[in-house]
Amino acid sequence: MDKTAPTASGYVSIDQKLAISSQRHPGFPRDQAMLARLIKLVHKLFCDHGNQLMRDYGISHPEYNVLMMLDGSEQGLSPSEISEAASEKSSNVTRLIDQLLTKGLVSREPSDEDRRKLVVRLTAQGEQLIERVMPAVIKQLEHFFNGVDADELRHTEQVLTRILLGLEQPR
Repeated sequence: MDKTAPTASGYVSIDQKLAISSQRHPGFPRDQAMLARLIKLVHKLFCDHGNQLMRDYGISHPEYNVLMMLDGSEQGLSPSEISEAASEKSSNVTRLIDQLLTKGLVSREPSDEDRRKLVVRLTAQGEQLIERVMPAVIKQLEHFFNGVDADELRHTEQVLTRILLGLEQPR
C-alpha cells in the first residue's frame, strides 16, 4: 500500500484485495480497478449519508434527487427526463414520483404541448422543502469535500467526465 494512501477502512480493504488479484492475474489493471471500486464506495457512502440526512426531512435520498432535478427545471420534467437526469431506472422513478405525490411535494399533469405526455412539477410544498433542506445539504457537501481545493475539484470533474464518456461509448 502507498505510504501516502488514505487510511479509510474502505480503502484499506479494497487495496488489500486488489493486491491479491494483481498477484494472481498478471496484467490485471490494478489502478483502474482501484478507481472503479473507490467510485462505487464513494457513491454508496454519499447515498448512505444522504439518506441519513434526508430522513430528518421525511424523504429518502432518491426522492431528494428527483426533487432537485425538478428544481433545476423551469417547466417540469417528464418521467423519462427525470429518469435520465437522476440516473434512476424508469420503474424506480415511477415509484419515487408516486411517493412524492402522496407527500404532496410534486404534481403530475398532462403536458400543455402534448396531452399524451405527463409532466411532473414541484408543488409549493416541494419548493418549501427544498428551501428548508438546502442549508443542511450545503453543510454536508462542504464536509464531504473538506480538504479538497477548487483546482482539485475541477480536475476530478474533468477526469470523471472523461471516464463517463468512455463508459457511454459503444464497445
